[in-house]
Amino acid sequence: MAEKTRAAAPKRVGATYSIQKQPSKAASNAKASEQVPAASAGVEPSREELLKEVARLQAAVSRLQNAVQHDESTGLLNRRAFVERAKAEFLRSRRYEREMALTIVNLMGFNRIAEKHIDRVRRNTPEQRIHLAEDRIFYHRDQVYSTDENTRIALAFQREVINHIIPTVQPDLIHCNDWMTGLIPAVAKQRGIKCLFTVHNIHTEKLTLAEMEDRGIDAAEFWDKLYYESRPGNYEQTRSSNRVDLLTSGIFAADYVNTVSPTFLDEVVMGHHSFVPPAIQRELANKKYSGHASGILNAPDPAFEPETDEYIVQHYSPADHVEARRANKLELQKRLGLTQNADAPVLFWPSRLDPVQKGCQLVTDILYSVLADYADRGLQVAVVANGAFQEHFRNIAKMHSIHQRLAVHDFNEGLSHLGYAGSDFILMPSSFEPCGLPQMISPKFGSLPIVHDTGGLHDTIQPLNVEHDTGNGFVFQYFDTAGLRWAIDEAMRFQALPADVKALQISRIMVEAKSRFNHHATAGQY
Repeated sequence: MAEKTRAAAPKRVGATYSIQKQPSKAASNAKASEQVPAASAGVEPSREELLKEVARLQAAVSRLQNAVQHDESTGLLNRRAFVERAKAEFLRSRRYEREMALTIVNLMGFNRIAEKHIDRVRRNTPEQRIHLAEDRIFYHRDQVYSTDENTRIALAFQREVINHIIPTVQPDLIHCNDWMTGLIPAVAKQRGIKCLFTVHNIHTEKLTLAEMEDRGIDAAEFWDKLYYESRPGNYEQTRSSNRVDLLTSGIFAADYVNTVSPTFLDEVVMGHHSFVPPAIQRELANKKYSGHASGILNAPDPAFEPETDEYIVQHYSPADHVEARRANKLELQKRLGLTQNADAPVLFWPSRLDPVQKGCQLVTDILYSVLADYADRGLQVAVVANGAFQEHFRNIAKMHSIHQRLAVHDFNEGLSHLGYAGSDFILMPSSFEPCGLPQMISPKFGSLPIVHDTGGLHDTIQPLNVEHDTGNGFVFQYFDTAGLRWAIDEAMRFQALPADVKALQISRIMVEAKSRFNHHATAGQY
């Protein structure tokens, strides 16, 4: 049970978040003066008073729990009354808990028992922070996404959020992500709740109101706040034949929308990508031009830090990266069957092998010629990724018998981390990129990105200029093999610079990446 009278961090509900309001100072003080014992007036409570208050709180929690069990068993749960009772107890316990924390330092011999009871009160306070959606469809699955049940899974999740979690939490703000939560902004608008909708990928699904109702969602409540394939008439005419566009509905109904990079938002609005459906383009444009849309970059997982990464063989920092990166390169080469040579430049492919988005076909088109042209320098390529296009890389290695210079391996978490630490450059020639994470991870490890100038890649990677100590990678403008080859050649020119010059640039890039690409920076923008 959540209370709305205390500032709190966002609460995650699958892909949904809620943020609660902070009351005015006057209201808080007035409420506290009514309910908090003498400790709040500056009088330190005695040991007996502390124990008495702890016992009272335990009894209150027990009463609330019993009330829930009784009401749920009889079907007479009065949610609003219960919320008010819980809020009153919570405010009293939280305020008194602070006073106890200030007092125990002066109660010699009582510190340990007081801390024990404070922790127990905190654990039992009726303040739920995580609400889980539960349904049989989530069970016994060996993969996150399905080829034929994604829509059913999304409906099950949204049904739980709409029917149970929102009424229980009564949030002030809901944060939704992608088409899988596309109905929730409409529900939020119907109920007067503010909503932020984040677009990670331009992909949508469509279904009718009747299909939603078959899955336990009462769409009649909010049907007029959804986006349809064609202009809707009345509910009955719309229900079975006019499909709802889930991603566009989320954008349409939300109070504010963000993509996961500023440039990708601009590209979609300006019509740079032919694969974006017109409805999505129009609604994003409406939001942007009305001042209700922006782009906010994602950030890498904190597990990707060379100082602490559990998968690499030698940790390092910007100050001592040279020898450690050589040791990690030798381990990467050993595990992939490449020739072990710490001086050999290594290009690393970290993303899924998807020719529609990731540009892996550009690499295979020029791969053999690149390896041949830099044979005297021992250039190697390491591919640690899954996807249908993997076969093309394997065929090139087999056809030219270059397995010691071209390694192709299924995705493996440990090898992927080691790839960042042991490579000199990563390849990311995406045709489009809503955000991208590898190009933010690799400079933290000292591996410089080779990227196509698009979307999130444009926002995170700038051309390296050694003379002016700026930039962090190699960027090509036109999505073709000539552009990629030019960028690889630029990277190899950098690789040929004196070791001390390279070391200084890599140290600078690592420091800048650590400060730019982190959850604190991203959270601040949200």
